[in-house]
Amino acid sequence: MGKITSKCKGGVIVEHSETGSLMFCPGSQISDKPLKNIDHLIGVEQKFAIIKLDKLRGNACVSRRQIVSSNKREDKAKIIEKFKVGDIIKDAVVKGYSSFGCFFEVNNEIDVLVHLQEISYSRVNHPDEIFNIGERHDLKVISIDNEKLQIGCSIKQLSPDPFEHISNYEIGKNYKVKVDKITDYGCFCSLEPGLSTLLHSSEMSWTKRNIVPKKLFKVGDMIDCVITEIDKDKRRIAISHKLTIENPYQSFSDKHPVGSEVNGVVSSSNEYALYVKLEKFDIDGFLHANDLSYTNNPDDELKKYKKGDRLRVKVLEIKKDEHKVRVGLKQTGKDPFDWFKDKKLNDIITVKVISTDNKGLNVRPEGCELDFLIKKSNIAVSSADARPSRFLSGDRIDAAISELSFDKRKVSLSIKLLEEIQNKEAVSKFSSPLSGKNLPFSSLSEKLDEKKNKDDE
Repeated sequence: MGKITSKCKGGVIVEHSETGSLMFCPGSQISDKPLKNIDHLIGVEQKFAIIKLDKLRGNACVSRRQIVSSNKREDKAKIIEKFKVGDIIKDAVVKGYSSFGCFFEVNNEIDVLVHLQEISYSRVNHPDEIFNIGERHDLKVISIDNEKLQIGCSIKQLSPDPFEHISNYEIGKNYKVKVDKITDYGCFCSLEPGLSTLLHSSEMSWTKRNIVPKKLFKVGDMIDCVITEIDKDKRRIAISHKLTIENPYQSFSDKHPVGSEVNGVVSSSNEYALYVKLEKFDIDGFLHANDLSYTNNPDDELKKYKKGDRLRVKVLEIKKDEHKVRVGLKQTGKDPFDWFKDKKLNDIITVKVISTDNKGLNVRPEGCELDFLIKKSNIAVSSADARPSRFLSGDRIDAAISELSFDKRKVSLSIKLLEEIQNKEAVSKFSSPLSGKNLPFSSLSEKLDEKKNKDDE
């Protein structure tokens, strides 16, 4: 017997009631649970257990914790004697959970464990998927360990295994399910008592992204779902709510096939695209910056639009399985590239010089809205003449089409090619490759021969 007289570093000083000797009780040995304040224990005579004794030095170390734990163990043993395997415990309260099970408090006197595998016939990853702190549930006692003073209970054994008649359910058929618990990633629902399944957030809506389940449903709701998978081995059922609702992407595709035009409103944007809400459909069409204009800079065009702007766009692509629709704005107007439809390689066109720089000439064909660069290397056959500075802004010059691809939407122009074409035509028109008659001095030898003959005469 003794009493705590004062606090000290690492614990408290205990005075022996009979002799007045002072002993040390470590802080970890004061109680079996952490105490923020021990003022109510100071000066109170109580039992302590000697855990270390050095008679030569006159040191003694005691523990109050051992006495408390021993008393509780005796009390706990008496409580456990009240239970036997098979008993049904009514209204046990959820006290806490861990990765391996859930703890329930019974009659405010003892805690029991329901192992993860005994919670439900369906697969459970963590007890917090099924229970909330403070909930009340009935339990069945399935094991009692008198040495460890532990009681094991089960919830699923209170009802028959629902998977024994899983054949009553069909994949692809609609069923009413009850929402039992809501998490950040979905809702745990029951097809019938004990037959639980997860409705994942990705299966709640066709169009909504980053769904918050608690904004759509609440515990106790009865909702329509379609069974998409039944795995008897894994005891798992997959369901979908969105399959009970008409697929807006299918409806949109039926009304607005690829190539048609549709009205929309800008709903959001990022650094490379706009998202356009299409008509009355709850669908956002993806409008890339490159599809805003044929001629202007995509980044500059993107800055012109803001949330709420109304646009008429053209449907470019529909991926119903991936829930994606791609639209374009520039495709609703005339494509300036059509100017080249009646053109072919080596055709000669007239262009106007817009500007010049070290890279070459920036030109625009007459009657066309597109600008092109004639590279410095394509300005002239002679490298000495391939100088952009020879030309001024506003000059009208001829150039030949050196590359034309409608698939790649690419056109290359060349003055050098034009010169080569003209030189080739001049050679073929005014001379023969086997004689030099049309070349300078080609007839000089004949005239010299005629003069020699005249001199001899």
